[in-house]
Amino acid sequence: MNSPKRKTAATKQRLIAVKPSGEKEESLADLIFDVVRQIPKGRVSTYGAIAAVLNLPNPRMVGRAMRSVDDKGRKVPAQRVINSAGRITGDHRDSRRQLLEKEGVKVEKDRIVDFKTLFWDPAKEL
Repeated sequence: MNSPKRKTAATKQRLIAVKPSGEKEESLADLIFDVVRQIPKGRVSTYGAIAAVLNLPNPRMVGRAMRSVDDKGRKVPAQRVINSAGRITGDHRDSRRQLLEKEGVKVEKDRIVDFKTLFWDPAKEL
């Protein structure tokens, strides 16, 4: 049997709530993007940390949202989201590395140098 937390997170992924006015509430991707936008320049967070603060059952849900980022609308600093080992993963590694380096983050072979110091934990910071 699923715990109530898991069922709620799974429901959020499938449904988009509608307010009584008929306006759509934020999608799960929008919630993820809102957290990612709060990561300060020169800092990084992980898929897992973002999933945990949003009570999502799987960090891959954050990864899927990051892949859906485009240039339309408000910018999302997807380069600041890395894996729990401190590595840049996924598509566009070179461009993500370059963006991080512009922010002052040192990267060697797709690994964030001094990852523990630069880690931004949304559970503690929000």
